[in-house]
Amino acid sequence: MTSTPRAVARRSLEGLALGDAFGERWFPLFREPRQAYEEIRTRRTPEEPEWHWTDDTAMALGVLRVLDEHGEIRSTDLAQAFALGYDADPARGYGYGMHELLPRLLEAPERWPELARGLFGGEGSLGNGAAMRVAPLGAWFHPDLSRVVEQATRSAEVTHAHPEGVAGAVAVAVAAALSVRRELDLGRVVSLTPDSAVREGLVRAAGLPFGTEPWRASDVLGNGQQIRADDTVPFAVWSAARHQDDLASALWTTAEGFGDVDTTCAITGGIVAARTGVDGVPEEWLSRREPLPAGVG
Repeated sequence: MTSTPRAVARRSLEGLALGDAFGERWFPLFREPRQAYEEIRTRRTPEEPEWHWTDDTAMALGVLRVLDEHGEIRSTDLAQAFALGYDADPARGYGYGMHELLPRLLEAPERWPELARGLFGGEGSLGNGAAMRVAPLGAWFHPDLSRVVEQATRSAEVTHAHPEGVAGAVAVAVAAALSVRRELDLGRVVSLTPDSAVREGLVRAAGLPFGTEPWRASDVLGNGQQIRADDTVPFAVWSAARHQDDLASALWTTAEGFGDVDTTCAITGGIVAARTGVDGVPEEWLSRREPLPAGVG
């Protein structure tokens, strides 16, 4: 399997988009959680003929476009890419902060430092948005983990200026890089994640046996329901580490945690597919998932 930066980043993106679209299928069932849980536990493929991806994938596409063009994250270019993606389709499920920020970046992408820091009363966003889109970046820079950390930080700060938002992005990018290298280990992810609540959650994840029921793991680690990086990243990375060679099983495990399922599955999918690609998942999943735009990656 080819391992050029562009190729491994594209592998990761394919898995991220699949996880995003697969996870999003479960939201309509949350009004009947017993039914949803039973369908996930019995591995019943969602019946919808078309699985659309959300803002997770839309923003990951922006990251990869900038890497394709420049070979690195250039912050103003990334701000513009995010804003253009939002402008093309603002109904992809963006969160409150992005609805506030991205239209302003469309008018003045160079103002990203001021505008990102100004969110949420001047604290910046500590949400999971920077983490959900970053796995392809980690795959791209996988030979150099210090570069992964630096580039993930730069990619996060464009929209998520809070240290927790940055830490979430760093953790996921490191996990994706390690996945490409076949070295994914929760302890190593912890060691490269900045001191934060995200890191504390990853420490708990590292101590949680892989035999733990996914619903119980999500109770301990969080499942994204709070839309915070520290409530999202530890469980998604744990699920990826639990099924490093099996993307479909990783996504089913992550879905069992409920919560912000499209985002947790996007993170898990991006990490695992950086190593495996999507060839091992059921063909019907791939045929139902909304295609990615041509010419990316």
